[in-house]
Amino acid sequence: MLTSRQLRSRKGSAAVAGAATVLLAGAGLLAATPAQAAPRPCPGAGPGDPARCAQVTGIDPGSALVMRTAPNYGATPVARWGNGQWLEVNCWTTGDPDADGNGYRYWMKVSTGSSSGYVNDWYLDTGGPSTWKPLIHQC
Repeated sequence: MLTSRQLRSRKGSAAVAGAATVLLAGAGLLAATPAQAAPRPCPGAGPGDPARCAQVTGIDPGSALVMRTAPNYGATPVARWGNGQWLEVNCWTTGDPDADGNGYRYWMKVSTGSSSGYVNDWYLDTGGPSTWKPLIHQC
């Protein structure tokens, strides 16, 4: 159980982080883009394993990223993933724009131990095409 001092400290830290985010967004330093990171070795991968993974991010609470059989929203759903889920990135292609209206058309063919399909790259922490194109081949 947290003491009142610990709670005040955590609230203060959250307020500072929130204020910094507002300032950066106001300065135009945080723009709406695909999540910033890069495909990286998958959790548990051994030395020399070429597999690259990314995490699901930017999904609204209570919602899910739907993996589909093709890179469009009319394709059959295969699985649903929440924020933080690791997906192995196999290749990229283009398809329907992201569901949030940003016009982002890159989709990744991804897999887990139990399923594979396509998700819009906007919702993965791959960092965008200039970051992942040198690492991930086109489908």
